[in-house]
Amino acid sequence: MPRRMLPTLFLCLTTVFVVDENARAQTSTDEPGTDWPSYLGGPESGQYSPLTQINRGNVSGLEIAWTYSAGGTGPGVRSQIQCNPIIIDGTLYGTSPDINVFALDAATGKERWVFDPSEYMRGRSGLGVNRGVAYWSDGTDKRILATAGSSLFALDADTGQLRDDCGDGGRVDLHDGLGREVGKLFVSSNTPGIIFENLLILGTRVSEGLPAAPGHIRAYDVQTGNIAWVFHTIPQPGEFGYDTWPKGAYQRTGGANAWAGMSVDHDRGVVYAPTGSAAFDFYGGDRAGANLFANSLLALDANTGKRIWHYQVVHHDLWDRDLPAPPNLVTLQRDGHAIEAVAQITKSGHVFIFDRVTGEPFFPIEEKPYPPSDLTGEAAWPTQPLPTKPPAFARQRLTEEGLTNISEASRAFALDRLRRSKSDGQFVPPSREGTIIYPSFDGGGEWGGAAVDPKTGIMYVNSSEMAWILTMVPTMQKGDRRVASAGRILYGRHCLYCHGIERIGDPEGEFPSLLNLAERLPRAEAESAIRKEKGRMPGFDFLSERQMKRLLAYLYDSDEELESATEKEPALPYSSTGYNRFRDQNGYPAVKPPWGTLNAIDLNQGEILWQVPLGEYPELTARGIPVTGTELYGGPAVTAGGLIFIAASRDERFRAFDTDTGEMLWETQLPAGGYATPSVYAVNGKQYVVIAAGGGKMGTKSGDAYVAYSLPQEGKQE
Repeated sequence: MPRRMLPTLFLCLTTVFVVDENARAQTSTDEPGTDWPSYLGGPESGQYSPLTQINRGNVSGLEIAWTYSAGGTGPGVRSQIQCNPIIIDGTLYGTSPDINVFALDAATGKERWVFDPSEYMRGRSGLGVNRGVAYWSDGTDKRILATAGSSLFALDADTGQLRDDCGDGGRVDLHDGLGREVGKLFVSSNTPGIIFENLLILGTRVSEGLPAAPGHIRAYDVQTGNIAWVFHTIPQPGEFGYDTWPKGAYQRTGGANAWAGMSVDHDRGVVYAPTGSAAFDFYGGDRAGANLFANSLLALDANTGKRIWHYQVVHHDLWDRDLPAPPNLVTLQRDGHAIEAVAQITKSGHVFIFDRVTGEPFFPIEEKPYPPSDLTGEAAWPTQPLPTKPPAFARQRLTEEGLTNISEASRAFALDRLRRSKSDGQFVPPSREGTIIYPSFDGGGEWGGAAVDPKTGIMYVNSSEMAWILTMVPTMQKGDRRVASAGRILYGRHCLYCHGIERIGDPEGEFPSLLNLAERLPRAEAESAIRKEKGRMPGFDFLSERQMKRLLAYLYDSDEELESATEKEPALPYSSTGYNRFRDQNGYPAVKPPWGTLNAIDLNQGEILWQVPLGEYPELTARGIPVTGTELYGGPAVTAGGLIFIAASRDERFRAFDTDTGEMLWETQLPAGGYATPSVYAVNGKQYVVIAAGGGKMGTKSGDAYVAYSLPQEGKQE
């Protein structure tokens, strides 16, 4: 079948230029690999560029080449850009904070076209975030495949116009093809799908509460929009894994979704898909069993969707331990033999490595015993797998010795809270007194992914070192006949784990306070936002009129009584109090620094080569406290020039590190936090590195900028 095959970066290594690293002179970039052709750099998700023009010897001379303001933000708007843009033949394709898709001249940042999906979104305002787009071509037929909310769009790559021959006038509804009626449930796709021949293989984001749509993986014909195959991540009768769930679970259970993206081996025709947890995240009394294929790395036939092999990294997940990033396809060495492998990072800070063909572990994996749950109806799985190598790149257990040492007051505050919680390491079940999750729900490793140098088999991955506290609370309340009491149960089921038990939201502003709504928002506007999505909040259009009335009564503190004293609102017996970071009294992480690190891991030997703090709090540095690192969102890119480029840190800076030593060689201030993974490319012999500076995480300001850097031109007059 004629098609443009996206270049495999391993093949790009056939041409290597020797560079004098002490010279500032421009060097040729005419070797292969000048594009950044797909999400995270290529189908192997290596986040690697073979370009060498920018290198250890001259990186300190980087300057801004261009800045593009994508729009979609403004005063009072809490937005983000998580996009890793792609670059094809001198054109950069990316997305804005409000998920407009755009094309730029990659050498100048000049806008070529913009596509606004909002008019196709059926009145929904909550498009969430977007991490990039996919590109496909066949001769003169060149397409951008982009998602926004519950829609997949096919665009002409040259003009940005919808391709009317694909789907319904260029749009495909992501609710279709999931095997049951999910039309009113939340289904979206934050991460671009991956191209294999004429297929776009795509995962989705679904609700982490109940009810939730299933996270089945689908392949779409790029030209028609038709579904070519579906892999059921929650197996149906007769399928492998069906007996790892309660009977009939496929008809009612959701999640187990491949939200983080995928990698593909074009030569073998195999797609590697990591999946997330089943819904509800933190209580599984209604889904007894190991729950295949949640929390699994899947190797699927890319032509048919049939399972080749799988490995489940967490059994019966109760900790939101989604596999957070596409796996890296790598070639490793053992006893003088090359082994084609796949390496998967986890939120818990581990790297699982498998033979790409057979699924055999590259290093031994041990099933270790863990305690049972003390929550009524819960059946935690008795063992969990942990790799013997490499060592975890994040700390695994929080003890008193591991608490913050930035001041005596901070330590005393943290010590008091720790002593009232369970803190026994990984896979201790959630509890009513509070269980320390360390690393946190956001890692360890996260969606920014890991970079791998294919010449050395060395992985570069950033890690957040933040502890969170998971506390479970009963959702049932007896004896209260108010409408608001029934609404409280609905709030506990759908809203509590984002907005908190006291409705105060997130201190960093990612989840707003719901207190005093009557003074700030008419009920009709609140109902519209709840039903149709708003910002990061999924839509709850599945709520009946009676359920919505009760939920609003709770949110607006109504004293109205129930129409019938016997009516009950069914719910799981427990919910969580929300996503609560473990902080000291001043808002700093309650654990001992570093709070964020950049790590180099030799995948061949299973060894950590170096680890350095990433990011800082300037006010703490001014007090004489060594650089602490910060929480991190976004990932690294590594180059043949011996450099790791990464932003990700709360201090809104962009940095370059030496791949051999971890020494920081360059840093610059961004207009907003760069909570995304950078892209590296060249146009007309000139190398660039670009980062989306969208901010909005960790309480930092939002932004709309893409900033590209390059070396100055020789003989520049200005």
